[in-house]
Amino acid sequence: MEQLMLAPAEGLTGAEAEARRRRGEANTAVQGGSRGYAEILRTNVFSFFNLILFVIGAALLVLGRYSDALISVGLGLINAVLSAAQEIRAKRKLDRLQLLDRAGVLVIRDGRETEVAPEQVVRGDVLRVRPGDQIVVDGPLLDGGRLEADESLLTGESDPVVKHPGDDLRSGSLCVAGDGHQLARDVGVHSYAGRLTAEARRATTDKTPLQRSIEFIVRLVMALAVLMSGAILAQAALEGFSVLRVVQITAVLSGLVPYGLFFLIALAYTAGAVRIARTGALVQQVNAVESMTSVDVICTDKTGTLTTGQLVLEEIVPLGDHEYGEAAGALGGMAHNATTPNLTAIAIAGSLSGPVWEVRDEVPFSSSLRWSGMVAEEGTWVLGAPDALAGRLLRPVPATEITDRTGRGLRVLLLARAEDPESGLRDAAGRPGLPVLEPVALAVLADEVRPEVAAAVARFRSDGVELKVLSGDDPRTVAAIAARAGITGDEPVMGAVLDDLDDPALDRLVARTSVFGRVAPEHKERIVRSLRRQGRYVAMVGDGVNDARALKQAQVGVAMRSGSPVTRDVADIVLVEDDFSALSPAQYEGRRIINGIGISLYVFLSRVASQGLVILSVTMLGLSFPYSPTQVGLTLFTVGIPTVFLTFWAKPTRPDPHLLRNLVRFVVPAAVVTAAFGTAIYAVFYTLVTHGFGSGRAPERIIHEFERTTGLTYGVDADFTEASATILAQTGLSTFFCFASFLLILFLAPRSRVFAAWTAPTGDKRPSWLVLGLMVAFGAVLCVPVLWQYFGLMGPSKAVFFVVMPTLVLWYLTLTVVFRLRLFDRLLGLEQPL
Repeated sequence: MEQLMLAPAEGLTGAEAEARRRRGEANTAVQGGSRGYAEILRTNVFSFFNLILFVIGAALLVLGRYSDALISVGLGLINAVLSAAQEIRAKRKLDRLQLLDRAGVLVIRDGRETEVAPEQVVRGDVLRVRPGDQIVVDGPLLDGGRLEADESLLTGESDPVVKHPGDDLRSGSLCVAGDGHQLARDVGVHSYAGRLTAEARRATTDKTPLQRSIEFIVRLVMALAVLMSGAILAQAALEGFSVLRVVQITAVLSGLVPYGLFFLIALAYTAGAVRIARTGALVQQVNAVESMTSVDVICTDKTGTLTTGQLVLEEIVPLGDHEYGEAAGALGGMAHNATTPNLTAIAIAGSLSGPVWEVRDEVPFSSSLRWSGMVAEEGTWVLGAPDALAGRLLRPVPATEITDRTGRGLRVLLLARAEDPESGLRDAAGRPGLPVLEPVALAVLADEVRPEVAAAVARFRSDGVELKVLSGDDPRTVAAIAARAGITGDEPVMGAVLDDLDDPALDRLVARTSVFGRVAPEHKERIVRSLRRQGRYVAMVGDGVNDARALKQAQVGVAMRSGSPVTRDVADIVLVEDDFSALSPAQYEGRRIINGIGISLYVFLSRVASQGLVILSVTMLGLSFPYSPTQVGLTLFTVGIPTVFLTFWAKPTRPDPHLLRNLVRFVVPAAVVTAAFGTAIYAVFYTLVTHGFGSGRAPERIIHEFERTTGLTYGVDADFTEASATILAQTGLSTFFCFASFLLILFLAPRSRVFAAWTAPTGDKRPSWLVLGLMVAFGAVLCVPVLWQYFGLMGPSKAVFFVVMPTLVLWYLTLTVVFRLRLFDRLLGLEQPL
């Protein structure tokens, strides 16, 4: 370490830098917060649910049942591809955003300044640091240098910090004034920003309430499917089923698990991410859009989030007998003629015009002096903090003029003119010094609040979302800016107060406080943890490295595009236009997703429960198994296509707070009634064939159709009658289930009062047209030989038509009565209204 600190001021040679790079001492960038491509593919393709399907599919392939295997694993593969594609897409966009900020830096190599990429800086390099340069490594400022660093991205403190030789410059900060050389001591993952990033990476992404609900439902259905499998396979062992039949039955039972829900969620998340991307928000975690809906408190930084990070000239207050025009002209002249303008000069220059002065001497603003000055033919002018100039004023400035404005979070500077026009700004040794001054005016500046913030805050408050501001600035300033944005509350709290509080006391303070000032990164993290302990769903909005830990601790982390690459790395959502109001569309889109998936859950679970009850009923009756694996693929018509459309057509209204209870209220009666009619249809067709063939009364045309479908010969193959009975019964059952599932959509989204037994009419014609289209599509399946053979069904049959159609009418009337009279609600004790 000592040898490193004694590195020559002329820097390293190219050979020395290359040797250090090979030793792993280069400033290698911390990788993005998203996972690597291999891990993304592995976790999405080989999930627990997909592995079950893959095992069944492999068994079916070994047995030569290729179409069955395709259906068994198809949904799992589609779900995996969609989920992985969304995550890879977000990762690639994020990586491109990072590259935009990797500007070149100057290092001294072989005795001369050379511009290199930040990744090519090595430990021991000497870097030239100039105003506007971002600090990319950690290390001390070398002798002969003096500069001011903006560390707001690291600490949240917006005022520049003076750095003297020997003081550390930290990666992620910005040089705003001065010039010097820095020694690269800590690089890459060992730098401050790198360590903070690595720490933030260890956090995991929260599952949303909807994801937890669906995971619970899927696990419950899986448990029931396992119990059913055990019972049916035990029966199969007793009756001597073949291995092929056992595998097919297992495939069907596994198909009861609503894997399609994961496909649907991935699709809905992807579509939602595309929609809000148009409003300026890039989704990096696929569940972030839906998660925004559950947010009930937003914690936000001030600088860079509520404000632009720039200053605006609020007013000019002339003092004594001085005129506004005199003060405005002097301020404009100082701002426009400054050789190294700071944020204050830029703000004044943007508001005032200024003459061209012949400047004789200039003292730039610095945090140690807290004033700047200029000597020209027009006189000697000074602009600085009132207390810094007070000792040299001819007469004091009225205190109320200053305190009234600082109490509102405004920045007040005093413009003064030297009493003696020939006075300079330096002492005999050439050091900056103030002459006797005549106060001329107060220049009042304010942090520029983003124009969209106030409207966005009002929308969030109307939706019941609370906002809290966490900033490294003075609490009074933060409170004033928060008030301008529409965020009000109790007295602001200093971050130091939090250090002495235990968790219960901290929770009470955080619950009642809206503004926190002078908070460090660890304070922000503690506040977010406190809110989560209180059961709040937290979104954290920030732009600096100091916000990264709090972003990962929150359920939803939101970063500004213009902020630190580290912060964007770990965020769930990036506001690419730095527009705070883009969160509102994300919240509305999340509501659409929840409502759409909620409707889809009704359809999915009704199908799963109905099929499960039919399988149990048919098995108990001693009939053949009612489904083949290929017929499970019909859920594409009954569930897959409808739920996609219903999800996209959903309205962004407030989600149902009693989703699980209402699911029970709908699914139980729908499943019981549908399964009862389905079992009856299956039993009728199965009995018709077995008894009809046994007596020799089957029509010749039907026998010929069965021979084509089953591949067996009537009167020759002993299994012909049972196979034919199964095919006909499965065709009747599948036809009834498909049409019943289509009509079930009209109960959930009724256009008129005819189907409004479950919920009020929506007036939306699209679900009705969807049902009609699905019926036509399924009719095509029954009429096209290659399709009905693929799904293991019979072709068009009058027997099926004349049994299924009247049964559908009776089913509709029965279900309407059950829903309208709330019969199952009374039975289950769920009589509360929707």
